[in-house]
Amino acid sequence: MSARPAWLFAAVCFAFLAACAGPEDRLPPPPTQEIAPTGKLRVGIGLGAVSSAFWTTRDAATGRPKGVTVELGADIASRLGVPLELVVYNNSGEVTAAGPRGEWDVAFVPVDAERRKMVDFGPPYVLLESTYLVPAGSTARAIEDVDRAGTRVIGIENTTTARSAARSLKNTTVKTFKTIDDIYAAMRAGEADAVALGRESLDSLAASFPGSRVLPGHYQATGVAVAVPKNHPAALAYVSAWIEQAKSTGAVRRALDNAGMKDAQVAPAGALQ
Repeated sequence: MSARPAWLFAAVCFAFLAACAGPEDRLPPPPTQEIAPTGKLRVGIGLGAVSSAFWTTRDAATGRPKGVTVELGADIASRLGVPLELVVYNNSGEVTAAGPRGEWDVAFVPVDAERRKMVDFGPPYVLLESTYLVPAGSTARAIEDVDRAGTRVIGIENTTTARSAARSLKNTTVKTFKTIDDIYAAMRAGEADAVALGRESLDSLAASFPGSRVLPGHYQATGVAVAVPKNHPAALAYVSAWIEQAKSTGAVRRALDNAGMKDAQVAPAGALQ
């Protein structure tokens, strides 16, 4: 079963259940053996120095990851009645690549065509715009100003934001780094004229670089969605119905607000990627 038919099946089930049940009863029976075969729900997350709908950060008091995907993963685990296990990666590309290796059961990552080859996506839970952060003193005022010969654009390797930036730039290229900490280091060393990331991540990054600016507009608009390894149709149907419920009950909104992303846009019900 492909990702799209499985998602459509889940949406039909969700709509039917929504018509005859209360908000807390709208999920199909949990396919525990398929979605949590180890007895735990292993959730793949990205851990870095900025927070976003994808990125988590370390809690200063406990040292444990915190953020939107941690809250969402904990909600699924609670509904399944199994412990939550966080599987940590350096970036969204690493999270995606780990899916075919069976290292996680559920993840939340930005959608693009390359990732569809490796994992199956359910509905998006947030809409994401990618743009550029420019340092203090930059003359760039618009997205188009970045696309000039000699502009040093940096991003994170194997991510939708870096791939899309590379496709859109005609007069310069994107140098990629493995982690968000590497991005910080390059910025501090004055080795970048523009950083390509999602808007929420850039807003967080800008706080560490006085005078820096996030450019208006975007060069990419996509969604961050729930994902499962390929060939797990029952798991995909369950998490697809669950994420739609989480959007309708306000659980996604609360997770975003708790992470300081009050301006982030929750994807509308039934949104497809």
